[in-house]
Amino acid sequence: MASLDIPLFVIASALAATGIRAAAVIATGWTLLVTVFLALFAVATTEAGWGAVLMIAAAAASVLAATVIVHGSLPTHWLMVGPFRIRPASPGATVRSHVGATALQIVVFWGLALGVVPAVIVWVETRWMLHVPVPAGARGAGVALFTVASAVGLWSGAVMSTQGEGTPLPIATARRLVIRGPYRFVRNPMAVAGIAQGVAVGMMLSSWLVVLYAACGSVVWNAAIRPHEERDLEARFGDEFLRYRERVRCWVPRLTPVAVDQPAASPAGASAE
Repeated sequence: MASLDIPLFVIASALAATGIRAAAVIATGWTLLVTVFLALFAVATTEAGWGAVLMIAAAAASVLAATVIVHGSLPTHWLMVGPFRIRPASPGATVRSHVGATALQIVVFWGLALGVVPAVIVWVETRWMLHVPVPAGARGAGVALFTVASAVGLWSGAVMSTQGEGTPLPIATARRLVIRGPYRFVRNPMAVAGIAQGVAVGMMLSSWLVVLYAACGSVVWNAAIRPHEERDLEARFGDEFLRYRERVRCWVPRLTPVAVDQPAASPAGASAE
């Protein structure tokens, strides 16, 4: 493997640095293959866990670099497909249907993002022997944080589905610019609550990898998804959304709620999420 590493990674990476696309693809493919091999080795032997973590980070960086070399930039619009494609909810849907759809979304996404994925991460962390000591009281603090964050998330979903003529999911997003409830304090309360929930789950499970998973999620959402959502909101609501964005921050809540009147219904509207 080391002998193959010289032509397939070292030389290929050097050629990729000059802008040769094929070399970038070869170097990235080899990096991914080594990463998979090392991860399986760590699972089978419980050794080299830290090496596997470093290789995963290297592979992620290689994928990003190769994508930039091949496409000239990061095509973040690729993320806006399927359930993440931005499209207003059907104008004929009832409030009950919006509430039901929102409840289903919460169950599915919370179950996967806050249940299944952390469980897999904790299993890997244990198998790879990556556990590190956590401060005393971290679990109790995690429970408190999770409770508060979940309340904010549920509040946001309730306001969105009852006041916005839609759901939090981009594919059936609200048809009104919602500036009620938690949206008067922060522009993206559901995202803030979701990241806080992920960190809280990591604290409750004493897993630094789950906390890292939540932090990475915040970076991806803020850098790759939020710009598309805000461009869509600006295109459909214009100055109304721009005024709201100037007065309410994205991540840091206001100490006092912003005084903004709820706008009238719009056939092409969307949420402030």
